[in-house]
Parts: sequence; structure tokens; C-alpha cells
Amino acid sequence: MRHLISVISTAIALTVAVSCSVGPDYRRLEGTAQGGTFHIIYSEPETADGSVSAGEDSIAMLVSRKLRDIDFSISGYNHASILSRLNRGEDCAPDRYFLELFDMSRRLWEETDGLFDISGGPLFDFWGFGFTDPEKLDSIRNDARTASVIDSLKTFVGMDLVRIENGRLVKDDPRVQLNFNAIAQGYTCDVIAGLLDSLGVRNYLVEVGMEIVCKGLNASGKNWSIGIDAPVDGSQVAGENIQKIVHLTDCGITTSGNYRKYRIINGKKYAHSINPVTGYPVQHDLLSATVICSDTVRCGALSDAYATYCMVIGKEKAQEFISSHKNLRGYLIHDGGTTDLL
Repeated sequence: MRHLISVISTAIALTVAVSCSVGPDYRRLEGTAQGGTFHIIYSEPETADGSVSAGEDSIAMLVSRKLRDIDFSISGYNHASILSRLNRGEDCAPDRYFLELFDMSRRLWEETDGLFDISGGPLFDFWGFGFTDPEKLDSIRNDARTASVIDSLKTFVGMDLVRIENGRLVKDDPRVQLNFNAIAQGYTCDVIAGLLDSLGVRNYLVEVGMEIVCKGLNASGKNWSIGIDAPVDGSQVAGENIQKIVHLTDCGITTSGNYRKYRIINGKKYAHSINPVTGYPVQHDLLSATVICSDTVRCGALSDAYATYCMVIGKEKAQEFISSHKNLRGYLIHDGGTTDLL
């Protein structure tokens, strides 16, 4: 949903110049995950005595296995995942990834007064930003019926309608649908980062779907350089229009914006940021929100969720929210300028 961040070393788009004279060798893994791509750059793992603790092949295998486990848990793009099965009404037991992410999402829903809501799936489907083919929904999106359809959908949207009891997901209404898109990829970065930590990797950058978690230093012995794209309407190539470069370590970073993912319905542009309380796409001048989160083991998930939240609440409230949290920094791009909270 974001796709707005690029990683920079000596070039754009996740390329790192490896220097044998600075620190240990660095390696790179890449592939597909959760309907998108992933890239991981990391230094060779070390034990307490400085020796290498795991080989490149074994790390690749462990990362692949972890990504597969997460994909079969919380991905809405995988029709065999626990999330997809529960959305279809099947009786299956959530695993630890699902349970942790559900618990985080519940707390975020309470913190944001319902503006971050993973049960808003039916609203995202209605506006064409969910897992349903949007072309099949065009016939019900019109001025005459939109309000009544939105009102009907909102009757089964809300985290107060779903809970975990005895290790099972319980819905007060069977039509409740969950969608982890606004937090899943940042959470996946956290899980992979935790794996690398456990293997003795001291320096890494993990990117899944352009959500990023980084730690330590890059191959040049400096903080990781990450580019924030300018909001050029319709641009689909990350790194093509970089507006600002930030140098980061030990944090998660996510940019959410409305200029890359939107739909034109009856000649009107609708942004992909949906207010789950009103049921409608947001209408304000905030074009993109970058949120950097540190000092937490789930900094990727939180930066992901908070960036989405900021795009719902708009420029002024987003600035207040970021400024009120010591572990958050931000960069807001809006019509007429920027708000630098870095």
C-alpha cells in the first residue's frame, strides 16, 4: 500500500557498495513475499568471540522458511493462509503470528479511536483497495446507492465485533472480514529482524513491500541511507523522484501516500486511505506521511500502522500525533510544502 521508500548507498533501489576495507562482508537476499518483493542486506553473523556463526545458505533457508510461515498466517493474498480461511468462515486455530498481530491491531484500534481498523476489509473492498476484484464492484458505487451501501457495511466493521477466545477467533457477525495490509509487511520486517538478531547479525536492512527495519551500519560503516519519494501523481517506480534522504539506524520506517494507489470512479479520484469510521476515502491535502519508529522490538509494525493512521487524520493531527511520541519522528508532504519532524 505504500511503495514510497528507496534505499540508497552509492546508488538507488536497494544497491549497496560492498567494501572489504570497512567491517565484515555484506550479503543480500531478495525475492517475493505477500504479494510483493523483499530485499535484505546484512553483514556476516558473528558470535561473541567474533567468529562467523551461520553460513549464507543457512540464513537464506531460515529467512525463506520464516517468510513462508508468515505468508500462510497473515497474508490476504494467500488463499490458504489462516487469515483467508478465517475470512471465509472456516474453523481453524490462529498461530502465534496471527495472534500477536491481532492483539497489536486491537490495541492500535483503541489508541486511534477506531481510525486504524483491520476489520475495515469490506470498506476497502467496496472502494477497490482490498482483495476483491474492483471491476466487479463498480456497479454499486454510484451517488444514489453509495451512502446506503456504506451504512450497511459499517454494521459489521469494528474491532468490538471480533475477539480471541480460548485460542480461537470469535465473530459477533459472520460477515466480519479482517485485512492486515496496513501492518503486515512492517510486522514481517520485525520478525525477520528478530531472526537475524538471533543468528548474531549485527548490521542489517530488511525491506518487505518497501516497509523497512534497519539496525547497525551499512557496508561503508555509516547509517543506512533511505530516500523518501516526492509525491508525483501516478508514479509507480520507487526511487524515481526522491525528495529527501534520511540516514537511519535501529528503527522502522514506512511512508504511506495517496498518489500511487487510487481509483477513478465516474470521473472522480478516490484515495486508498479509507476512514473506517465514516466509511469514505479521506479528503485532505496530506499527500504522504513518513513515520520513523525506534525503541521498540516491533518498530516496523508500528511505523507501518502509524503511517496509515496519519494519512487518515490529515496534516495537522498527524503533526500533533508524531510530536507527542518520543519514539516517533516524521516527514509529511502536503499541498504547498512539507512538515519536517525528523
